[in-house]
Amino acid sequence: MLLTYRNSSRLWSGLFLFFVTFAVSAANPVIPPNPVAIAASSYLLQDFNSGRILAEKDADKKLAPASLTKIMTAYVIYRELANKHLTLDDKVTISQKAWKTGGSKMFLEVGKQVRVEDLLKGMIIQSGNDASVALAEHVGGNEATFAAMMNQNAARLGMTNSHFENSMGLPAENHYTTARDLSKLTFALIKEFPEYYRWDSQKEFTYNKITQKNRNKLLWRDNSVDGVKTGFTNEAGYCMVTSAKREGMRLIAVVMGTKNPEARADESQTLINYGFNFYETHRLYQANTTLKEVRVWGGNTKTVQLGLANDLYVTIFRRHYNELKVTMALNPEITAPIIKSQGYGTLNVSFAGEPLAKQPLVALKTVSAGNFFQRLFDKVMIKME
Repeated sequence: MLLTYRNSSRLWSGLFLFFVTFAVSAANPVIPPNPVAIAASSYLLQDFNSGRILAEKDADKKLAPASLTKIMTAYVIYRELANKHLTLDDKVTISQKAWKTGGSKMFLEVGKQVRVEDLLKGMIIQSGNDASVALAEHVGGNEATFAAMMNQNAARLGMTNSHFENSMGLPAENHYTTARDLSKLTFALIKEFPEYYRWDSQKEFTYNKITQKNRNKLLWRDNSVDGVKTGFTNEAGYCMVTSAKREGMRLIAVVMGTKNPEARADESQTLINYGFNFYETHRLYQANTTLKEVRVWGGNTKTVQLGLANDLYVTIFRRHYNELKVTMALNPEITAPIIKSQGYGTLNVSFAGEPLAKQPLVALKTVSAGNFFQRLFDKVMIKME
C-alpha cells in the first residue's frame, strides 16, 4: 500500500484532523450481478467477519420460522451451559407433553431420563420437537418461561423483529422472526459457542436405535458448509439457515419460504456460491496492534500507541483490494492522562468513494500525567505549535 500524508490545519474551534491515507483508488469496481433469481419469500446473505450484507430481499419481513426457532433454543441452552447452570451430562426426565409434541421427533419415551447432550444432538441433527420441549422444560421449568428467556436473549442480540412463543417452532400466534434477525442470532451462536456449533455439521445421529439424517442437504453437496438448520411448516414453507467457510471467509445465508426441500437447498447454495464467487474478505488490521504513535502533551511519556480494540475485516468485490482507501483522523492535542482503550481518533475505510468500515482508534496503554515540570514544558511547547 502507498503511504501518503496530508498537512494538518487548526479549525475555528481549535480542533484539527490529522490524516494518514493508505492506498489510492485506481479503477471503478466491477459490480457483481444481483442474485434476483432467488425463489424465496425472504433472504439475506452476510459475511461473518465483516458483517457486510451482500444480498437481501425483504430481510425485515416478519415470517414464521418453523424449526429455525431451534437455533434460538440451542443458543439459550448454550448460555446456560456457559453460565454453569447445567452440564451436558445432566439427566432430563421426559414429560408427557414433550413426548406428545407433534412434528419431527427424536422418539423420546415418557419418564425416561436423557442426557442434555443427547437432547441437544436430537434437536440440532434430528430436529426433534420432543427434544426441544424437554430441554425447555428442564431449563425454564415450563415452556412459557423458556420462551420468555428466548425473547430476553433476542432483545439482547438486537433481534428487534422477533418474538417466540415456543421452543420448537410449531405454528403459534405471535411467533415470528426475520431473515436479518436470524443472521444476527447465527452470528452470535457461531462466535460465542464454536465448541457446540460443530454439532450442526454432523450428518446423522442415532438415539434409541433409530438413526436419522440431518435435513441439511448441503452437508453432502458442499464440503464448505458446516451448518446450520432447516425448517418447515405449512405456514412457513421450507426454510434454511446456512453457514459455509472457504479459505478463511465465512458466509451466513438465510432463506425463508421456498416451495420444497430441494428448492430450499438449491436457493441456499445459489446464495452461498454468489457470495464466494464475487466477494472476498480481508483482515486489514489486527486488534491491539500499533497503527500510529502520537504525541502526548503533559504526560509522563511523550507518546502513546493507538490501535483498534477489535480486528478490522472488510468484504469487497474480488480482485479490487488495491482500491481500498484507509484514513486516520486523530484528535488534536492529545493530553494526559490517557486512558487505555479510550478512543483518540477514528480509522475509516472506503471503497470506490463509499464508506465501508469505521472503528475508533484507541490507546493501547495508559499514560499518567507528568510531573510539574513536564506539564509546564509541554504547555509552553503547545503554544509554540
